[in-house]
Order: sequence, then C-alpha cells, then structure tokens
Amino acid sequence: MLLELLKKRRSIRKFQEKQVEVEKLEAILKAGLISPSGKSKRPWEFVVVDDSVKLEKLSHAKPAGGQLVKDAPLAVVVLGDAEKSDTWIEDCSIALTFMQLEAEEQGLGSCWVQLNNRPSHDGRGADVIAKEILGIEGDLRVLAVLAMGYPAQERPPYTEEDMEFSKVHYNNYGASYKMR
Repeated sequence: MLLELLKKRRSIRKFQEKQVEVEKLEAILKAGLISPSGKSKRPWEFVVVDDSVKLEKLSHAKPAGGQLVKDAPLAVVVLGDAEKSDTWIEDCSIALTFMQLEAEEQGLGSCWVQLNNRPSHDGRGADVIAKEILGIEGDLRVLAVLAMGYPAQERPPYTEEDMEFSKVHYNNYGASYKMR
C-alpha cells in the first residue's frame, strides 16, 4: 500500500559501503522519467554519479547540509530546463520525489540535498559549483542531488501521531477537517 511506503520513507544520511545494483538504479531512473510534468514538457535531466571524487566535491558545493553526499555510493543530480518549462522546479521536484519513493521500494535509503537557491562558500551558488563539477554547460539548472544507498542507520516510520491534522481545513481556511 502506498501510504505504508510513504510512512516508512525517511531521509537517510548514513550509507553502507555497498554498491547499488544496476537493476535498482534503473528502476529508480524509470520512476523519475515517468513522473508527471506540466503540459508533459518533461524539463528534467539526470546525471548519475558514482565517482567518489565527484561525490566528495558535490558534498562541498554548499557550506552545510551536503556533507552526506561524499559517503553515498550513488547520487542522481536532477537538472531542469527553465527554457522548456516555467514549472521546471515543480516538475523536477516531482521527478525527484518519485525516485525517492522507488529507492525506498528497492530497499535503499535516500536524502534530497537542495542546491538551487543555496549559497556556496564563494558566493557563486551551490548549483553553479555542481554544474562545474559535472561539466554541465548551457542553461540547464541544478535543482538538487539525490544521495542514495543501502542505509547504515534506522529511522522509525511515521505514525498517525506524526501527522498534523490541524493543518487540514475544510471548505474554508480555519475550519477543521474531522478525520473519520
């Protein structure tokens, strides 16, 4: 059931030193490639990275929050074409989410590391640093890095108590929705 998978999926920041099988990677990529997009523009492109030197460099693209990338055996960098679609951020976010869910289904852990609109140490932007590391030219934009691998940590699944039903309104903002 999808809701059970959603409850189980948690951000994983520590990975085992074990390579991800090609079949699992390809299932994850397929999930991203079939995700919905505005007007079916599909403005995304993906860069698969398993080179440890590049993963190390990507982990330093921004001052905080990206260090986990260096210890991941695999990452997918999600790019968007802003010329192709004005909803590239939303479309690429959906693709990235689909890949996270498929990673969970494949028994892998993952963590989204945001690069778009994040500073770098030198002020150019984390997305610009990632483009240089990966040799990306032109107008493609870097949204995020999806670091993944076999989890080296356990996190409990979400429960009904974790769900903030007070954030759900009925017909009018401020009118509580009563869960049945």
